[in-house]
Amino acid sequence: MDIFNATFFLVLFCMSYIFLIYWKTLKVRSKLPPGPVPLPFIGNLLNIETGHLVNSFKKMKDKYGPIFSFYFGPNPGVVICGYDMIKEAFIDEGETFGDRGDYPVFLNYFKRHDMAFTNGEKWRRLRRFSLATLRNFGMGKRSIEERIQEEAEFLMEELAKTSGSPVDLTKYLSNTVSNVICSVVFGCRFDYNDRRLHTITDGIYKNFCIMSSTWGSLYNMYPGLMDHLPGPHRNIHKNFQLITDDIEESIKYHEETFDQNCPRDFIDCFLMMIQQEKDISDPAFYRNSLIMTVQDFLFGGTETVSTTLRYGILILMKYPEVAEKMQEEIDCVLGRDRSPSFEDRSKMPYTEATIHEIMRFSDVIPLSLPHSISKDIIFRGYYLPKGTYVIPFLSSALYDPTQFKTPNKFDPHNFLDENGCFKKNDALIPFSIGKRICPGESLARMELFIYFTNLLQKFNFKPVISKDEISLKSTGSGLGNIPMKYQCCIIPR
Repeated sequence: MDIFNATFFLVLFCMSYIFLIYWKTLKVRSKLPPGPVPLPFIGNLLNIETGHLVNSFKKMKDKYGPIFSFYFGPNPGVVICGYDMIKEAFIDEGETFGDRGDYPVFLNYFKRHDMAFTNGEKWRRLRRFSLATLRNFGMGKRSIEERIQEEAEFLMEELAKTSGSPVDLTKYLSNTVSNVICSVVFGCRFDYNDRRLHTITDGIYKNFCIMSSTWGSLYNMYPGLMDHLPGPHRNIHKNFQLITDDIEESIKYHEETFDQNCPRDFIDCFLMMIQQEKDISDPAFYRNSLIMTVQDFLFGGTETVSTTLRYGILILMKYPEVAEKMQEEIDCVLGRDRSPSFEDRSKMPYTEATIHEIMRFSDVIPLSLPHSISKDIIFRGYYLPKGTYVIPFLSSALYDPTQFKTPNKFDPHNFLDENGCFKKNDALIPFSIGKRICPGESLARMELFIYFTNLLQKFNFKPVISKDEISLKSTGSGLGNIPMKYQCCIIPR
C-alpha cells in the first residue's frame, strides 16, 4: 500500500508540475503576438518541418500575419516578417532589437568569446575594431579588389584544368572565396592543395550543412538533450575544433614573429589590442576572443559567398538565356581578356541586376541569426519583454510581393527599370539589416560581381542533366538554403 501511495503522489506531483509550467507558458504567450499553441516542453516542434523552417514560417506568416510567436522548444520567440516590419524593428527600433540571441549550434562552442555572439560594450568594441581593421587592410578599397582579382585568376586556371569533364564546383568555390578572407586574417593565401585550407573549407561546409538540416534545428531547440543523443550534430564541435587548431598554430607563429610597428594582418592588429588590455579586469581582447572572432570571419567570409556562387551557376544553367545575355554585355564592355573591376558595374546593368536577383532568389541565409530584446517594448501593440528571442525572417523580405514585381520567379527585371538601367531595391537584405548587419557585406558584394563576371567571361557552364531536371528548391533550410548537389561541364569560351 505504501508503494502504491508513493507512486500515486509521485505521478500527481509530476502532473501538477507539468500543469504549472504549461499554465505559466500560456500566461506569457497571452501577451505575445498570435501563433501556434505550444505543447509542454516541446513547444511548437509539431508545427514545423524541422528540415525546412522556411516553408513552415511562410505558412505561419500567411495564417498569423507579419509578426507571430513561436516556441523554440520551451523558449518563446517572435518571428518578424516583411521588409517594412523588419525595417521598423531592426532600423527604427534598432537599439532595442540589437542584442544577439542564443543560437546553440554556434554558441555552445564559441561561448560568447567572439564578435557575433557577444552583446553590450564588448560587442561594440570588437565590432568597431574589426570594421576599422578590415578597412585598413583594404575592404571596400582597391587593395582588396586586387586580392579578389588575383584569386579569381587562380580559380580560372583550376577550372580550365577540368578540360570539360563533369565536376562538382563546391570545393573550387569554397577554396577561392576562403582564400580572400584568409589573406586578410592570416596575411597570406593558401595553395588549393594546402592541408590548412582544406581543414577550414571542409569544416565550414560540413557544419553549414548540419546546421541547415533537421539535426541543426533540433539542436537549437533542445541543446541539453541533443548533447546526449547520437547524430551528425555531434560533429559540429569536432569540425570547429579542427579549424581552431589551425588558427592557434597561426597565432603562435604570429606571436613569435610579431612586430608592433609593422602589423601584417588582422591577427597582428588583434595581438596589439591584447597587449593594450592585458591589465584590464574585463577585456574585450584576449586570446580566446581572437580565436573565436577569426572563426566568425572564416565562416561568414567563406560559406555565404561560395554557396551563392554555387546556387547562381545552377540558376544560370536552368536559365541559359540569362547567362547568354550576361555574356553579351560582358563581351561588349570587357571583351574576352580584360579582367573585370568593381567599377565596371555601372556599365553592366543587366549583369549587375542578375547578380542581385541571384542573391535574392537563392536566399542563402533565410532567417538570419537570432536577436534578443534589450529592454521591454510595446511593438505593433504587443508587449515584448526584455530577453525575448526575435528572428528576422529575411526570406519574407526577399520574396515580399510589395517590394518585387515577380517575387516567386527568377527574373533580373526585378532590379531593372523600364529603360533597362539597374534599379536598387532596399528590400534586398541577404546580409541582414540594422546594427547586426554582416560586417563583410561590401567585401561579399565585390566578390560576387568579380567572380560571376570572370566565370561567365571565360566559360560556359553545361549541366549533365537537362535543364528541365534542374531543381532550384533548397535541399536544407535551417541556418541556410543549400542548392541541390550537381555536376557541370566547364567549357572554355
